[in-house]
Amino acid sequence: MDTRRLHSFVKIVDAGSITRAADILHVAQPALSQQVSALEAQFKQQLLIRSKRGVVPTEAGRALYRHAQLILHQVEQAHAAVGTGGRTPAGRVSVGLAPCSTGAALALPLLRAVRERYPDIVLHLNENSGGVLSEAIMTGRMDMAFIYGSGPMRGVEFEPMLTEELFLVTAPDAAPRDPRAEDARIPEVALSELAGAELLLPSPSHTIRQVMDHALRTASVEPRVIGEAESTSTLVAAVVEGMGATVLPRSLARATREARDVTVRRITGPSIEVTLSLCFSHHQPLSEPALAVHDVFHELIGAFVQTDRQGDRRTDRTEEP
Repeated sequence: MDTRRLHSFVKIVDAGSITRAADILHVAQPALSQQVSALEAQFKQQLLIRSKRGVVPTEAGRALYRHAQLILHQVEQAHAAVGTGGRTPAGRVSVGLAPCSTGAALALPLLRAVRERYPDIVLHLNENSGGVLSEAIMTGRMDMAFIYGSGPMRGVEFEPMLTEELFLVTAPDAAPRDPRAEDARIPEVALSELAGAELLLPSPSHTIRQVMDHALRTASVEPRVIGEAESTSTLVAAVVEGMGATVLPRSLARATREARDVTVRRITGPSIEVTLSLCFSHHQPLSEPALAVHDVFHELIGAFVQTDRQGDRRTDRTEEP
């Protein structure tokens, strides 16, 4: 099979148009159309539905698109491995990180560690929603992702890594306080006290938002959601300006408190937890460079959990989160 045809087919599906794909690939449009016709003749299936608005893949086209992604990825890995003589893992590894998660804190350490240990691996980090990342894994466009949830999901293997409580982050002295928690070592805020509070949260498709919405409905608490953002930095910046409060997992809340002038309190009554998992394809084994990055990620998570526990012990002594 001519991998150039597969590469062209993938670009056409991604672009949604043969004309746009031809511009991207710097190939004449008739030549690109001939490549599609050759693939359709080879598989004896119509692969694209053409219209004035562009093209969309048929069911057979979608199946070929998924397999083409895997084949092209493997070819890329083979070229990289041969280029280094097989001495060390080499190639491109794509890792997804869920926004507003601990993944943001691990991005730079992961990039640094992979660069130091495996200089022939090109690490691509993609911060996006869990749904987008898991779909990219299913189609072979991404090797692994660190996202909220523990599955199950068809075609995706979940490896739960850690569980974190959610914390309320507000401007200094602006957060409601539970009088019963005044003497507690870690400042707390009861979920019931969020009634009427002005909150800035991720969109409804984000796991933190879904978990918060469920907990609030169960407790018959109705806050005011005044804004939505997927970026942690945007949410925190709005909090610092006094626009409202936000909710972050413990590690991000603690890091935010250390870097910015904010108040951080654990949500209680009940406490709210989220699980983060490392996920990858259930059907396609990880390549050698992806396995190397997987192992590095495990080491970083282990070190992160240990540091977090030490932070908890310091918190007990200083009475701050």
